Amino acid sequence: MQKSDFIIEVNHVSKQFEDGKFALDDVSLQIKKGEFVTILGPSGCGKTTLLRCIAGFQVATEGDILLNGEDVTQMPPHLRDVNTVFQKYALFPHLNVFDNVAFGLKLKKIDKKVIEKKVKQALKTVGMTDYEYRDVDSLSGGQQQRVAIARAIINEPEVLLLDEPLAALDLKMRKDMQMELREMHKKLGITFIYVTHDQEEALTLSDRVVVMREGKIQQIGTPTDVYNEPQNCFVADFIGESNILDATMVKDGVVNFCEKDFECVDKGFGEDQEVDVVIRPEDIYIGRLGDEAKGKEAKGKESPWQLHGEVQSCIFKGVHYEMTVLTDNGYELMIQDYHVFEPGTKVGLLVKPEDIQVMKKERLCNTFDGEVLEDNRVRFLDEEWDIPERVAERFAVGEEVEVEVDFNRVNLQDDEEDGILCGEVYFILYKGDHYHLTVRTDDGDDIYVDTNDVWDDGDRVGIRVAPSYIRLYKKSQESGTKNQD
Repeated sequence: MQKSDFIIEVNHVSKQFEDGKFALDDVSLQIKKGEFVTILGPSGCGKTTLLRCIAGFQVATEGDILLNGEDVTQMPPHLRDVNTVFQKYALFPHLNVFDNVAFGLKLKKIDKKVIEKKVKQALKTVGMTDYEYRDVDSLSGGQQQRVAIARAIINEPEVLLLDEPLAALDLKMRKDMQMELREMHKKLGITFIYVTHDQEEALTLSDRVVVMREGKIQQIGTPTDVYNEPQNCFVADFIGESNILDATMVKDGVVNFCEKDFECVDKGFGEDQEVDVVIRPEDIYIGRLGDEAKGKEAKGKESPWQLHGEVQSCIFKGVHYEMTVLTDNGYELMIQDYHVFEPGTKVGLLVKPEDIQVMKKERLCNTFDGEVLEDNRVRFLDEEWDIPERVAERFAVGEEVEVEVDFNRVNLQDDEEDGILCGEVYFILYKGDHYHLTVRTDDGDDIYVDTNDVWDDGDRVGIRVAPSYIRLYKKSQESGTKNQD
């Protein structure tokens, strides 16, 4: 059988649990031999489930997993040529360092002299020489982590799986171990698949980063690509700091945001199309207003600043200052700079075309499947909603329709009982002059809300929509597309 170009292939894998929820939803991923790939995402995104499916500790509900071209989807963990390092290390407290590392080889009944040689080599690789006979409980967290890695690599697996192995370490030790892991990867030459929720860790360690959310892959790319070219607002917001703003693509090379036209390098979005823009805080140039006029050479020249504003806050971050600037037209931007601008300072802002990342909007409004009912009502999201008579009379009772509601027409209530629906705020995105919220209903549906009110992640809310803000469209029987009546 011809070997695959990839050491690991995950093909359309889904994992559904008994409660009906999907931890993985149609995930596909290919990993080349010798790569360091990090699976990154918030808690509950499915990253550990994906790793456990590759390791064999969980079995995919759908799809298949291949190792060197061989289908291992149903193969038990001990028959797969992979080893796993867990967050809690899973060392045997009754065994010393040598016996912990040698445990797997002893099970295989390998010659004692070979075991001794391999253990010493493995401990040398992880910087634990002369620790063979120490009690593992006497070791620091970083040392225990090294022993766990030594135990994993002694079997010479083709793939090493690491499930948040640095999470229990303090910040300094974690940073030190990041560098050591990178060096180990170069020395060993084997494939590393690393799971973490730490964005900086992922960017530091990886050849490629896989960003996940709610069981789906959002983006795969090099650390530079994922940081500089995020494919959607979630990736832009999750990885590093970002200014994410509503915008309009005026034409190729010109985008409008903060009520100004800016030159950009993006093309192919069409004309007058709603888009999102991402600008990293370090990519906004800042200067005191009036500084550009100093000197004879500046007199008579047009101001270089595209936006004017006032510094609202300034925090020293160790390497740079992080400032919030409120522009004269009401937009709040985060800026990182090596120079300090105190609150109250009048400043000008400049963004270069190559530093503006334009993205297609994932959605333009809330869209739901609905059914027209009697008495000027429509059912969607498993609830009945009032609609104006002039809207209802265009449709037959029982007719299936598509329902649209603009983000800024959804009204959130502090008291759940005041809403037609109840839900929980679970994702908040600041868009410069308003918040874009994702509210998940108690039935698991998502409603997107634009609001100036401040809500916290996890807040319980009631949900209402005024009848006049509910739009109905006929569904085309042939194509399933909507037609406004």
